[in-house]
Amino acid sequence: MPKPAHSARKNAKPRPGFRGRVWIDGPEGTFIGHGRVVLLERILEHGSITKAAKSMEMSYRRAWDLVDSMNRQAKRPFVELATGGKGGGGAIVTIDGKKAVRMFWRFHKDLQAFLKREEKKLTL
Repeated sequence: MPKPAHSARKNAKPRPGFRGRVWIDGPEGTFIGHGRVVLLERILEHGSITKAAKSMEMSYRRAWDLVDSMNRQAKRPFVELATGGKGGGGAIVTIDGKKAVRMFWRFHKDLQAFLKREEKKLTL
């Protein structure tokens, strides 16, 4: 499976201009943000929280905490776990989790378009 289009790019030089990111807060603080959405995409790609975390150079504990936080704050879980068995467990992103990913990127795209429009108004 190819890498998600929205993967974080390390060491990318920032371009001059306006920048912004979307965070959606819930009752516990951050509910959805860029890193959490990339983690969901990586779980979709790898079928495992462990493999998703490794692909992001993140500890399993940190990834689990983020998944747990999203699951607690959502009406229905974004990630469901399968335990043990012959080949080990795994994780799947639920329909609600997939909807959240799509919604987040739509908000992100809208914000970037807004910032580009506003940047054009700025004369330096």
